Amino acid sequence: MLIVGRMLLGFGVGFTTQAAPLYLAETSPARCRGAFTTAYNIFLVLGSLAATVANYFTNRIIGWGWRVSLGLAAVPAAIVVLGALLVPDTPSSLVLRGDTDGARASLQRLRGPGADTEAEFKDIVRAVEEARRNDEGAYKRLRGDGYRHYLVMVMAIPSFFDLTGVIVMAVFSPLLFRTVGFSSQKAILGSVILSLVNLTSSLLSSFVMDRTGRRFLFLAGGAAMIICQLEMAWILAGHLGKHGAVTMPRGYALAVLVLMCLYTLSFGVSWGPLKWVVPSEIYPVEIRSAGQALTVSIALCLSFAQTQVFVSLLCALRYAIFLFYAGWVVVMTAFVAAFLPETKGVPLEAMRAVWARHWYWRRFAVGDAKLETQVNCL
Repeated sequence: MLIVGRMLLGFGVGFTTQAAPLYLAETSPARCRGAFTTAYNIFLVLGSLAATVANYFTNRIIGWGWRVSLGLAAVPAAIVVLGALLVPDTPSSLVLRGDTDGARASLQRLRGPGADTEAEFKDIVRAVEEARRNDEGAYKRLRGDGYRHYLVMVMAIPSFFDLTGVIVMAVFSPLLFRTVGFSSQKAILGSVILSLVNLTSSLLSSFVMDRTGRRFLFLAGGAAMIICQLEMAWILAGHLGKHGAVTMPRGYALAVLVLMCLYTLSFGVSWGPLKWVVPSEIYPVEIRSAGQALTVSIALCLSFAQTQVFVSLLCALRYAIFLFYAGWVVVMTAFVAAFLPETKGVPLEAMRAVWARHWYWRRFAVGDAKLETQVNCL
């Protein structure tokens, strides 16, 4: 029964993870799309914080506390089901299904009764009509040369996300805190602190993302994460012992907690929300659902694989586990600097032109250059 329940929960999480970021990206105005889409990550972090707090208290219930912890997951699930009944469908989805009148009404509802939506509506219709000119399926298109840049991002963004070392913060932080000398209850409390920091940084990201741009947050957050991971590796190597048998001085244990908080802050303003924001906005309408589905699938598969091997990897590498993740953060930060264009403030319907202007991807963005003038006018 427990296994079946977890499987059903996984199906539900998979569906909402694929749909929610796309919905937010398609319904939000271009000038504040980052803040709107970041809201998805904020509520993910809020849910994680609520789960951590619930575990902190149910951990004290001997024998059946775990049942209470699992049962509480029904509360947010019920909120999602009821909330889905109240929101309108996205205009681009309605146009794809041939309901232009419904799309116009949906866009007017989203922008407000007094808003002038005619120009935006025409852009949506134009983008959908252009997508319909090619009858190939979405997954077949992704394999074509003209969509190679999208396919690379489909694979790169979720892969890099899981290699940031977020699994240490999200899943195994109590184990890390126990290793450096915290008690079981204080280790869970440390996880609560990390969740609070993650929530705070996600809120901060929503305020600055549409001002600073996506690339700046990726690069600044990546640099800060590298420094924190190197510092933690140095402390664990010098003050925990080769086999973890030495008791770490309290001051250094607190330093590990502080560095974990700084790492979480850096992650929470960069890869945490941007993992959802960037994939939801870079794909053209004809492959948007397929691209997001592949992104989510790759992310979930890699997360599952990491949870299975992380403890063994930690035992083999010990303190060098942080050097391992720091090396990957160097790679992904360099990748972003070289290959990810800035998408701040660009309407979804004009996103193709961003790739047509990129120094490398323009060779694959065939037929997209005619939209470049739209981006130059933003």
